Amino acid sequence: MAKNTICLWYEKDAEAAAHFYAETFPDSSVGAVIRAPGDYPSGQQGDVLVVEFTVLGVACIGLNGGSAFKHNEAFSFQVATEDQEETDRYWNAIVGNGGRESECGWCKDKWDISWQITPRVLTDAMAAGGDQAKRAFNAMMTMKKIDVAAIGAARRG
Repeated sequence: MAKNTICLWYEKDAEAAAHFYAETFPDSSVGAVIRAPGDYPSGQQGDVLVVEFTVLGVACIGLNGGSAFKHNEAFSFQVATEDQEETDRYWNAIVGNGGRESECGWCKDKWDISWQITPRVLTDAMAAGGDQAKRAFNAMMTMKKIDVAAIGAARRG
């Protein structure tokens, strides 16, 4: 296990989530699956308790802790994409697997983890500042999934 690891709380599906992420994103994998050595408040001995996994090179563990805590947008994975094809691939995988769309390039997977699928054309426009940043920002504000061509056109004016 990495020295610094993100711990994500799941009600009961940490292993399914880890496998979905490993199948969806490059440089992602599922590691150890640790089962509970005894009964606990939201499960029984032998249930999957912790799953070690990597998402896009980031070390994570999924903890099946029950329903006491819920995810919100205060935590999200931000995935930088190179083009519309990559943007569509990740967005459609997340939303099409029981997830849901949100605004401005955000979506949630079926486990309520938030994802920002962010094309580099958008982050480059924002970093450029000035009028092109404002135009790209205004265009983004009307979108759910980011339209790479529309952001590029807005940036150019």
